[in-house]
Amino acid sequence: MKKIASRENSLFRMLLDLSDSSKQRKRSGKTLLDGIHLLQSCIDSGIEPELIVVKESSLQHPEISSLIANGEAVLMADSLFDRISPVKTPTGILSLIGIPVAESGKNPQFCILLDRIQDPGNLGSILRSAAAAGADAAYLSPGCADPWSPRVLRGGMGAHFMIGIHCDFRLEEFVSGFSGKTVAMALEESSSLYELDLSGQIAFLIGNEGAGISDELLSLATFRAKIPMPGKMESLNAASAAAICLFERTRQQP
Repeated sequence: MKKIASRENSLFRMLLDLSDSSKQRKRSGKTLLDGIHLLQSCIDSGIEPELIVVKESSLQHPEISSLIANGEAVLMADSLFDRISPVKTPTGILSLIGIPVAESGKNPQFCILLDRIQDPGNLGSILRSAAAAGADAAYLSPGCADPWSPRVLRGGMGAHFMIGIHCDFRLEEFVSGFSGKTVAMALEESSSLYELDLSGQIAFLIGNEGAGISDELLSLATFRAKIPMPGKMESLNAASAAAICLFERTRQQP
């Protein structure tokens, strides 16, 4: 197995750019998966890694040894690996993959629309909840965090390989052409989420953590809904609100 031990190595520099730069991920159409779980989720979905990078001190890890058989692998010195891996305690394996392209032209039965969700932790959690609730797809407006960044991938826990993820999407155009119900989560002029019929074809619209949903999108929604909160908090964060919406739909239409 080839070993990479120099910071001047072209492969090391390319992997470092992918880890650090959203622009580089978009330009190349590639991203990095950090850890055993994400790589296994990727393989289970039918996507083969282009390259597997193993930390030198982790080569004898039994799970890592078995995963190496799924693609071309290189060994990397610990100091270089730790520079690429964004986590404080890396598991010792990175995978280079081509970013999956979601199918276009489909009219999903159950999906979530995200308007400028900027926090990577929120975005990863929302994608994880969407996949767990059985949603078909997520549509992300311009201004959302990069869904294929290391932090969002870790938060998604494999959700990226279970639902279609559409990036830089014009949500106004989607809502205008959507044949189902669109439920916009908003505090003003809203009905209780639990009073709405959420069966059938549906899309939930979740807005920016601070500014909420744009006025144009709100005007296009079928319903405005809020989550009743008997406590003294004024609002929930985007990830919590999305999870409640998604699983209320699942409760109504299991």
